Amino acid sequence: MKGFLDFLPGQSLLHKIHPLAKLFIAVAICASAFVSSSYIFLCSLIILNLILGLAGDAGCKKGEEKPGVFKRTCGLLKGLLKVSLFLFILQILLIRSGKAVISIGGFALTDKGLNNGALLVLRLIAATLPLSIMITVTNLGDLSNVLVNNLHLPYKYAYTFTTAIRFIPVFGNEMNNIMEAQISRGVDFETKNPFKKIALVLPLCVPLLLSSVRKIDSTAIATELRGFHFRKPGCAAKEYKFKAKDFLSVIFACLVIAAAVLAKIYNLY
Repeated sequence: MKGFLDFLPGQSLLHKIHPLAKLFIAVAICASAFVSSSYIFLCSLIILNLILGLAGDAGCKKGEEKPGVFKRTCGLLKGLLKVSLFLFILQILLIRSGKAVISIGGFALTDKGLNNGALLVLRLIAATLPLSIMITVTNLGDLSNVLVNNLHLPYKYAYTFTTAIRFIPVFGNEMNNIMEAQISRGVDFETKNPFKKIALVLPLCVPLLLSSVRKIDSTAIATELRGFHFRKPGCAAKEYKFKAKDFLSVIFACLVIAAAVLAKIYNLY
């Protein structure tokens, strides 16, 4: 989805909490999705992600346009459902062990295949949404600063991490521009045949790769000119302090993990 990792500025509580607290919430939800095998709990995590998307649009003044965090979350959910459908079909076709549930001619769908496919789909959605939401409401400059100053991560690793996130929407926009140029030349990308669409898209990877190399080279030169190797902890112009709302956010994330463990222990379905 176009621009799904771009930062959306806003005035919500989700925007204002400490970047590390937001990162901890996202990691906690992702970990909880893989800890628990409960359908009920995994569906609850997906609903929780949608609630976080709604929270990201809160805090706007009357007549002020919303950031669009919830809209982006729903768009990502829609895209994940399409990918998940393919993965679900792949699971039920490849996993042959277990008890046969549905028999179609000489082919049978097993309970293990259906169970693994459903868990894969729910975990994929529940673990992907929180990271996207937190990156959407977090300025990557702030995230880089707290990784260096608070977690004492070497700056080159923090910069590599945030730059990789920044380049994903850049490459997406570049690909859209290339496709629009091909459409203006009469290429039809709206075909419903997936194999034909792949055959049309694959040749576009070459110009995308060439433009990406140019962008990476110019970015590397710009960072060198701005003193990349002289950056150390404490160089950030902004100071980040934990406040009451940040501690409450961390406690909330811990409760999510605890709920996942309890659901695993008591075999909640």
